[in-house]
Amino acid sequence: MIAQIKGGLIEKTPTYVVIDCGGVGYEIKISLNTYSQIKENETCLLFIHFVVREDAQLLYGFKETSERELFRLLISVSGVGSATAMMILSSLSPSETKYAILNSDVNTLKSVKGIGAKSAERIIVDLRDKIGKLNNGETISLTANNTVKEEALSALVMLGFNKNSAEKALNKIVSSNDDLTVEELIKRTLKSL
Repeated sequence: MIAQIKGGLIEKTPTYVVIDCGGVGYEIKISLNTYSQIKENETCLLFIHFVVREDAQLLYGFKETSERELFRLLISVSGVGSATAMMILSSLSPSETKYAILNSDVNTLKSVKGIGAKSAERIIVDLRDKIGKLNNGETISLTANNTVKEEALSALVMLGFNKNSAEKALNKIVSSNDDLTVEELIKRTLKSL
């Protein structure tokens, strides 16, 4: 079992990073929360959740162990897979997710793509008692640059959205807000799709 990976950052996108560890580049899927915490050109340490499937071996990385534990709780819920859990952690911050579960906020969970009323209720019922055990403390910050819209579009396409509909939704949000970071832009777009 792989618990963590530490190495040089080779590539960073809103949905995955590539980390060089001992000459091997590991592609690790990440949430927007983790993306915002990874600095460029740093030695990167990510806490890993390793998934072995019949057709793939996948690494999910998190900057904080509390986010990894929240991910593990989410995938323990029947009907919530790794992709859906990452979608939740990319649409909502870990603290927003915990707050929604603790306060039985079905509408907040339903705002995430792929989560319906029944799934939201199941997440709340299954995790309400377990959520209090996790540690808090998430920080989101990112320096915006000229490619914010392109990075957001790329991330949305990688998350499985149609490029044309994602671009239309992005254009609507960008036209009314110029100073958004990549994760803010993606979060607002996810809520409108």
